[in-house]
Amino acid sequence: MDAMAQDMRNRFVVAAVLSVPILLWSSIGRQVLHFDVPAPFGLRDDVFQLILSLPVIVYSGWIFFDGAVRALRARTLDMMVLVAVAIAAGWTYSVVVTLRGGGDVFYEASTVLAAFVLLGHWLEMRARGGANDAVRALLDLAPPMAIVIKEGEQVEVPTSQLQVGDVLLIKPGSRVPVDAVVEEGTSEVDESVVTGESLPVSKAPGVDVIGGSINKNGTLRARATKVGSDTALAQIVKLVQEAQSSKAPGQQLADRAAFWLVLVALIGGTLTLIVWLLAGQSFSQAILFAITVVVITCPDALGLATPTAVMVGTGLGAGRGILFKNAAAIEAAARVQVVVMDKTGTLTRGEPEVTELSTDGLSEKEVLALAAAVERDSEHPLAEAIVRHAERVGAAQLSASDFVNVPGHGALATVGGRRVAVGNTRLMARETISLNGLAAKRDEMAAEGRTVVVVGVDGRATALIGISDAPRPTARAAVEALHQQGVKVVMLTGDNRATAERIARELGIREVMAEVLPADKASKIGDLQRAGKKVAMVGDGVNDAPALAQADVGIAIGAGTDVAIETADIVLIRSDPLDVATAIAIGRATLRKMRQNLGWAVGYNAIAIPIAAGIFEPGFGLVLRPEIAALSMSGSSLLVAINALLLKRLKLPAETHG
Repeated sequence: MDAMAQDMRNRFVVAAVLSVPILLWSSIGRQVLHFDVPAPFGLRDDVFQLILSLPVIVYSGWIFFDGAVRALRARTLDMMVLVAVAIAAGWTYSVVVTLRGGGDVFYEASTVLAAFVLLGHWLEMRARGGANDAVRALLDLAPPMAIVIKEGEQVEVPTSQLQVGDVLLIKPGSRVPVDAVVEEGTSEVDESVVTGESLPVSKAPGVDVIGGSINKNGTLRARATKVGSDTALAQIVKLVQEAQSSKAPGQQLADRAAFWLVLVALIGGTLTLIVWLLAGQSFSQAILFAITVVVITCPDALGLATPTAVMVGTGLGAGRGILFKNAAAIEAAARVQVVVMDKTGTLTRGEPEVTELSTDGLSEKEVLALAAAVERDSEHPLAEAIVRHAERVGAAQLSASDFVNVPGHGALATVGGRRVAVGNTRLMARETISLNGLAAKRDEMAAEGRTVVVVGVDGRATALIGISDAPRPTARAAVEALHQQGVKVVMLTGDNRATAERIARELGIREVMAEVLPADKASKIGDLQRAGKKVAMVGDGVNDAPALAQADVGIAIGAGTDVAIETADIVLIRSDPLDVATAIAIGRATLRKMRQNLGWAVGYNAIAIPIAAGIFEPGFGLVLRPEIAALSMSGSSLLVAINALLLKRLKLPAETHG
C-alpha cells in the first residue's frame, strides 16, 4: 500500500505542477485571472499548453487509460473508464483544434481533472492505509532477531530462520519471537498486543507462549513449536487481511450499481453533447458539458463506500482480539437477533471449582485445610478443585498419613491425629457418619446442580463443599451487554437442567435449552431460524461445530478446538464472552457506516448530474467545469473514506476482568 500511495503521489505532483502553467496560459488564465505574460519561445498559447500537457497525459494520466483497458477486457465498466473517456475526449479535441491552426481548447480541463482525481486517489490510499494500522501493528510485533541456545551457547539468529524445536532464550522485556512452550523459568507475559487480553498471563514450564507477546519479568527458556506462517500471529494477520480484502454482500450491490452508473454517465454525456448541439450551442461548449457529466458521475465514492468501512471494522476487531473471517461475517453480526451460547467452556470455565461451602462446628479455613490435606494425594478432578480453593483462601497446608483411596466414593486419611473422610454420601454411610443438620443443605445444593462433597472429621459430618463449573468472570456482563443491544440470549447445553438453570439464573439468562445431545444442537439453531430469527451460535468444542455452521453467524471461543475455530465466522481470541457483544457492536457500527456512505454516494450523483449537464445554466447561469467536477468528485470520495475512519472512535462494551 505504501509503494502504491507513493506512486500515486508522484503522478499527482507531476500533474499538479504542470497544470499551473497550463491554467495560466489558458483562456481562463487570460480572461478570468487577467494573466498577460506571452507564451515562452514565441509559441502560441495552445501549442505551449499541448507541450506541457504531454507528460501529464503520458505519465500521470496513463494509470486511467491502463485501468480502462483492463476494465473493458474484463467486460465491465468502472470509474477508470469514465476518467479515461473524459481526459481523452477533452485532450484529443484540443489537439485537433491546435493542429488545425488554433481555437477554443481546454487542455487545462484535462490536466486539472487528472490532477484532482489523482489527488483524491492518493488521499484515499492514505486513509485506507490508516485503516490498515491494525495489520501493520501486528506485522511489527515479531522481533527481527531471536536468541537460540545451541550447545550451551547463546546465538542470535534472524527470527525468519528459526525452526521447530529450537530452544529460545527469552529475556525480561523482550518479545517472544515465535510460538513456543516454556521448558524452564516462570514469568508474567503481556499478550495484549496479540490477543487483546489486558492483564499479564503467568507462564511456567509446560505452558505455551505466543509469538509477539512481551516477557515482563522472568527469564524463560522455551522450545519453538510453530514458526513462520504457522504462528498464531501470522494466522491472525492472514485472517485480518483476508477479511479486509473480501467483499461484503453490500459491496456486491454497490459494484453492480457502479457498473450501471458508469453506463448512465457515458450515455448521459453523449446525450448532453447532442442536446446542447441541437440547442445551437458551440461544439466546444457542448463537449465541456458532456465531459463534466462524465467526470462528476464517477462512482469512486460508491466503490469506496463499503471496503473502507470493512477495513476499519476488521482492524477495530483485531485490536480487541476479535477476528472476522470475512466481510460477510461483519454484516451478518450486525443483523443478529438471538445469541445462542454453549454453557461449558463458553459461559463457564469448563473445569470444576468450589462455588459453595457450608460448615458445622469448624471454621471454613479449618475444614479446607483438613480436606485439602487428604485430597492432595488424590488424582480426582474434584480433589484438585478443593486443593486449589484451599490455596486461594490461604488455608493452612497440613500433611496427611494413612491415605486410603475408595474408588467411586472418596478418600480417607489421618491429618494431625484426626481421621478425615472426604467424599460422597456413600462414603459417609460406609464410615457410619450421619449428615444430621447438613442433610437438608446437601439436598438443596444437589438440586441446584452442584456436586456435593461431604467432609467428615472423627466420625462427624462437619462440612459440605459444593463444586460446579463456575461462570467466567465476564459472563454476566456479556449477557447484560447483549440484552442492552436488544439481543435475546439463549443457553444451549447437554448438561442436566438443574445445573443449567442455576448458571442461567446467576447470569441473567431467561431461556435455557438443557440436556440437548450434540447431534441435536444444530436442529435447535434451525428451529430458531425457522421462526424468522437471525441467530449467532457461540461455542468452543467439536460438538459445537455443526451448530456453528448452521447458525447465521458462528462465533468460536479462541481457546476452543481447531474444528470449532475452522467452522466459525468469527473467532474470539481472548475466550471472553463479553467480546460477543463487542463483535455485534462493531458489526452494527460498520454496517451503519456502509449505509451512510452508500447513501451519500448515490445522493451526491443524483444532485450533481443535472447541474453538470447544464440544466440550470439557462435560468440561473449555474455551470460546472470539468476540473471543478473532478474536485467535487474527489472530495466526495474522501468524505466517504473519512466517515469510515470515524469508526475508530466507536465506544465498545467496557473490558472487565474477574
